[in-house]
Amino acid sequence: MKLNREFYSRNTLTVAKELLGKVLVHNINGEKLKGIIVETEAYLGIRDKAAHAYGGRKTKRVEAMYGLPGTAYVYLIYGLYYCFNIVTEKEGVPEAVLIRAIEPIEGLDLMAKNRFGISYDNLTKYQKKNLTNGPGKLTRALNIDKALNMIDLCGDRLYLEEGDNSEFNIVETTRIGIDYAEEAKDFPYRFYIQGNSYVSKL
Repeated sequence: MKLNREFYSRNTLTVAKELLGKVLVHNINGEKLKGIIVETEAYLGIRDKAAHAYGGRKTKRVEAMYGLPGTAYVYLIYGLYYCFNIVTEKEGVPEAVLIRAIEPIEGLDLMAKNRFGISYDNLTKYQKKNLTNGPGKLTRALNIDKALNMIDLCGDRLYLEEGDNSEFNIVETTRIGIDYAEEAKDFPYRFYIQGNSYVSKL
């Protein structure tokens, strides 16, 4: 079952935790690429020094964060990698959850070709483990780029589904790569499924 707007229209930290175990789907001309979300990071907008909208910043880049909950916020880092985020709370409140890692479950051949230019069966063990275990890796594998910025995740192209409701433990820890964010770098806003091999960093 596809997640609806109400799922995203809640407290950002709650959504970040409950996204774990859900399935991210990119429907590309009828071929579906799917992965179980295993790692997320929450960004609490205006009051979070690590967030792009800290202090109420409004630029073209962060426009998506002020949109409806369930909107995709896709941006480029280091001029090389796209990061995929999901807008939360309510329209006008610039908070979002970064999807940091997924466990690939469907469309593996196309994911492998997107990432490495070869079929999944020809990947090395190292390449298979590194297929989607990071925010820039998963967007490349799932072919998520700036063209999908501000897309409605309640539509039929890029969306999320319920998982299989498997039980797992959630680890809560600090976010990665935000040393500039002063005290905010120590906030425990990163969440991941304990023991999953696709988590980007333990």
